[in-house]
Amino acid sequence: MINRQLILSRRPTGLVDGATTTLVESPRPTCGADQALIKVGMLSIDPTIRTWMNDAPGYLPAIAVGDVVRSGGAGVVVESNSSRYKVGDIVSGITGWQEWTIADENNHFSVIPAGLGLDLATVMNVVGLTGVTAYFGLLEVGKFHEGDVVVVSGAAGATGSVAGQIAKARGARK
Repeated sequence: MINRQLILSRRPTGLVDGATTTLVESPRPTCGADQALIKVGMLSIDPTIRTWMNDAPGYLPAIAVGDVVRSGGAGVVVESNSSRYKVGDIVSGITGWQEWTIADENNHFSVIPAGLGLDLATVMNVVGLTGVTAYFGLLEVGKFHEGDVVVVSGAAGATGSVAGQIAKARGARK
């Protein structure tokens, strides 16, 4: 089996174009000790990926030229040698732009609790990077309390929109 991957071919100057990434085929990763093999079902395309393509300091290192483009994603565990993951678990984490990835001690995934009826699209939106950023930004960093007035300057974007919905659901005054 193969693993189709989009790799960073060169650092973009200006807009990302067709020469920025290359589609390659490599062998599907094998599941080793304390690892789980994940079939990626959905990928996240977020503005932060563009910043990771630059060779500049940031909260995560730049994507190396020749490496798989880094991104969040969601998928299903298809093989597991780890006590953290069971076959059939729906997971979210840093998958990269590829069809298969490995969960291990260096690349942890969040297991979505079974029985919630969440499909991969919902997982990507609600408990993916957008939802988690909005949730922790509002409740942990922003210290939101019921009755607070909440202003989200980026409410037209995905994370701001979710933050606004969380504030409303948690009893924001406006």
